Amino acid sequence: MTENIGHWFVGRLSGMERVFSAAGPALLLIAYFGLAALAYYARRWWRGPFHDEEMDQRASGGLSLGLRHFFAWTMRPWWTGLARVGFPPNAITSLSFAFALAAGLGAAAGRFALGGWLFVMAGALDFLDGRVARSTGRSTLGGAALDSVLDRYVESALIAGLAWYYRHDWVLVPCLLALTGSLLVPYVRARGESLGVSLKDVGFMQRPERVLLLGAGTALSPIVEVFAAPLDPHPPHRLAIATVVILAITSHATVLQRLYQLIRALGGDRAPSLAQPLRVATTTALATVADFAVASALVYTLREHAAVATVAGCMVGALVSFVLARIWAFESGGAWLPQIGRYAFVSIGTAALNGGGVALLAMLNAPFLLAWWLTRAIVFATWSYPLQRDFVFTGAAHISAEAPVASRP
Repeated sequence: MTENIGHWFVGRLSGMERVFSAAGPALLLIAYFGLAALAYYARRWWRGPFHDEEMDQRASGGLSLGLRHFFAWTMRPWWTGLARVGFPPNAITSLSFAFALAAGLGAAAGRFALGGWLFVMAGALDFLDGRVARSTGRSTLGGAALDSVLDRYVESALIAGLAWYYRHDWVLVPCLLALTGSLLVPYVRARGESLGVSLKDVGFMQRPERVLLLGAGTALSPIVEVFAAPLDPHPPHRLAIATVVILAITSHATVLQRLYQLIRALGGDRAPSLAQPLRVATTTALATVADFAVASALVYTLREHAAVATVAGCMVGALVSFVLARIWAFESGGAWLPQIGRYAFVSIGTAALNGGGVALLAMLNAPFLLAWWLTRAIVFATWSYPLQRDFVFTGAAHISAEAPVASRP
């Protein structure tokens, strides 16, 4: 028995042993929650629906409220037992932190099943500490601060371990994106609450979902590798890669959801419309098509020099973009000449930023198409669209100096 445990920790397992070591905790959890589900629905039939007050007050995004009530009910015996024996909640918080550090080390060493399940355990302990503190009257501001800070370390530990494992691979990029997204989701909420805006019910990838996705996806990935790469001593762990990529995308999507709602709540009439960027992107695409069509016609039909054709195509594309943006994307009025001047300035900046971005990504040996599209997307979101909306086609050429400016942290 001791030898088997040692093999599980150091990873010297045969194919089926790796399957059982990864799936074993999952089967135990399925059995536990399956039996709990039977008891839960029997309880509902006998005594009516169960409602957990804290779950009713928490976020409604992500997992459904019914699932949250079920989870709270299944965890109730654990935290009531800890509260009954007087177990200190700060010790549970510290233990969650220790489990998360062990999870990160396990993932860094390539022990994904061990790291993933330790991370799930850390998430469960994080749920318990607050319940024990509140049920025993030991909830303090200091404890809440400790819990909030350690939560960020807990969530970062496994991703940092995965980043170390994939440090020589492209997967390092989604690992870093997942890390920043996971940290920004609670930051935007905290920033909103400091400004008087509640964002707890905004976003579908909140902390319970992130812990479950990352922990289970990492823990179960060795099962896939047993069949996909049974002899590879350093397997890619495809399921873990897919999990990190999904987390990177969805966490940042949740950040943008919360940021959009925050800006809407604070910005009033100046809050951006979600449809407007799509119209601007469509305008840009049509202008690009016109640019390409004119340049191609001049080169292949009229036999013009490529440089002349390129300049002519750019001028036509800029004209198409300006006209469509003015009359459709922004439905802007006002004088033409000032708008043309501002549009020319923004277009020159757009060209310079796109060229610089592609050049920087080329230094990292990024494929040209990836560098081109990625740079275009970033420049559009951070330069072209904001300036077209608030500088070129706005009703006023500037923001009044008397307008209030939000303080920055």
